[in-house]
Amino acid sequence: MSQVLCSKCETAHLIIRKLVIRFMNNSTKAFLLLALIICLIARINGQASQVDCTGPTYAPNSTYYTNLMLLFTTLSLSSNATYIDGFYHTTVGQNTKDAVYGLYLCRGDTTASACQACVSQATKDIMRCPKTTQAVGWYDKCTLRYSNANFFAIEQDDPTLVLYNNANATNKESFMRLVINTMNEVAKDAAYGGGNGSRKFATREENYSSFQTLYTLAQCMPDLSEAECYNCLRRTIDEYPSCCFGRVGAIARAYSCNVRYELYPFYGVVSSSLPSHRPPPEPEFIPKGKSNISVVTIIAIAVQSAILILQVSLCFLCLKWRARMNASLPKNVEISSVESLHFDLDAIKSATNDFSPDNKLGEGGYGEVYKGILPNGQELAVKRLSSSSKQGVPEFKNEVVTMAKLQHRNLVRFFGFCLQEEEKILVYEYLPNKSLDNFLFGPENKGKLNWSNRVNIIEGIARGITYLHEDSQLKIIHRDLKSSNVLLDEDLNPKIADFGMARIFGADQTQANTSKVVGTFGYMSPEYAIHGHISVKTDIYSFGVLILEIISGKKNTSFYASNYAENLLTYAWKLWREGTPLELLDPSLRNSCSGNEVIKCIHISLLCIQENPALRPTIQSIMVMLSSHTITLSDPQEPAFLFIDRQRTDANNRAIFFENSSDQSTSRSMQRSVDEDPISDLFPR
Repeated sequence: MSQVLCSKCETAHLIIRKLVIRFMNNSTKAFLLLALIICLIARINGQASQVDCTGPTYAPNSTYYTNLMLLFTTLSLSSNATYIDGFYHTTVGQNTKDAVYGLYLCRGDTTASACQACVSQATKDIMRCPKTTQAVGWYDKCTLRYSNANFFAIEQDDPTLVLYNNANATNKESFMRLVINTMNEVAKDAAYGGGNGSRKFATREENYSSFQTLYTLAQCMPDLSEAECYNCLRRTIDEYPSCCFGRVGAIARAYSCNVRYELYPFYGVVSSSLPSHRPPPEPEFIPKGKSNISVVTIIAIAVQSAILILQVSLCFLCLKWRARMNASLPKNVEISSVESLHFDLDAIKSATNDFSPDNKLGEGGYGEVYKGILPNGQELAVKRLSSSSKQGVPEFKNEVVTMAKLQHRNLVRFFGFCLQEEEKILVYEYLPNKSLDNFLFGPENKGKLNWSNRVNIIEGIARGITYLHEDSQLKIIHRDLKSSNVLLDEDLNPKIADFGMARIFGADQTQANTSKVVGTFGYMSPEYAIHGHISVKTDIYSFGVLILEIISGKKNTSFYASNYAENLLTYAWKLWREGTPLELLDPSLRNSCSGNEVIKCIHISLLCIQENPALRPTIQSIMVMLSSHTITLSDPQEPAFLFIDRQRTDANNRAIFFENSSDQSTSRSMQRSVDEDPISDLFPR
């Protein structure tokens, strides 16, 4: 079940409405007021509580009733004494029929006095249940529960109560992706000891924007095992995409665990152990009545919020001043700063033993790649552009500036460049495992990637694409995503490489057209290959092909399954339509992976390669699909089938001629050269 937070805050809402009417004619005051309201509502929402009374009823003045009253006394007294970890459970009654099982659990950051106040209030509230044999009280600082059945050390993630904030994030998909990823990490911390010892409690913060931080919390009953705790938390987190998509705050509570996220710090400093008992302060919980929030509370919230708004305003003014200063700098400052990344040619020759063939790692469309070692032991990958390349110095410098701006764990790290004596050289980090295609299709490494490795690679590539499309300073379409352009580090984490064909978009630009198509057969979307239409969906199509290759261990451009299918895409589609998608799976993985997870990945790939670009999901949606276990995916439409005249390919399997199955008369000549569509304009966002 779910409900909106702040359902009991009518008084506060009336006050807010009056303030809005008063200040709505002043834009500056209105802006500050809006921020104040957001903080105020968030603070009020944090006080939400719920008592759930269930089960059959017991007779008045029965033994069960007597045992229950004794249980309440015991719980209240135990919370008022010196205790460990804010968790206590006990059983009252010898006869199984009349026994009452009860416990309380205080939030991991709660002090002894606050825990005692919460438990005391909870026992008073829960006693109002209409003589039911089971009840649970969920509060901000504690949970209290009793039952006529033994529930200790038993994982129970049902029912799940979800309360959420009415406000929405500006970019719902991006925000929800951050929430799910962070919540999954804090769940691991809580379950497996990364949080706070035996408490099964953890918190985690992640930056959401320049001014906003995402705060997350996860907690389990301490008597659960690590695996039970993690399972409970994951299933509770899975409630978020369906109930709270884009909401800026939400609490999901189950019998055995609870999770919460907000855009404000709702928890305190977590100590290694709870302090001993101190005299309790005034209870933090507000008694029921016509008004659930006092004037003093509203004033305190307003003062705290005003301080926060002042801090934000000062930061905003500092950033605005910095932007003005940057705008006044000469336009060549950016290039000048990149010059600090320049490598001396003699140093590169020394590192590569004068480009010795023994140090050659590979060869691509633009030149050769060598391994280099600096005197300090630093290993490098040196990409030497061929002398026949028509890429000029201005375009080369722009590419360097672009690469210098791209910093992400799933992109190959750029160290510098050399532009000296007619040489144009790019220097990157050296990755010992080379490229993904060596593991998927190479005879030496084929079969070394287990299912967990492959899922990690799919998710890592998706994170890299997300950075390029949404999160970097420049909006970049890679245009040549393929297995040979995904490198693997020593831990088999993926890093996207080779940005020689990348296209930079303006901040608000959604598509572009080109008369000169560059790319690799088998990975290009039909609208790009045939008509030259470029958009973020161009990369999404390539990513869909990549997923199919990772799952199957088969290369799309060299896949021929007799007369059954023309290529890997048609093969996957036919298996999907016939209800046998698992036949696509690499045989080496058949006994070591989850069938449901494999089917989900195949489903996502088929959504990516749909013929209509508008139907393909965005990378933010894909990230949510990959991280959620309960989200419902739409049915994929028929993929875009491109058939190649096999007699018209070059030695590197690059297409010379394409035909579209729906328009046999449409064709386009293809060439792969760096000067056709260079990175020549920069549009920071």
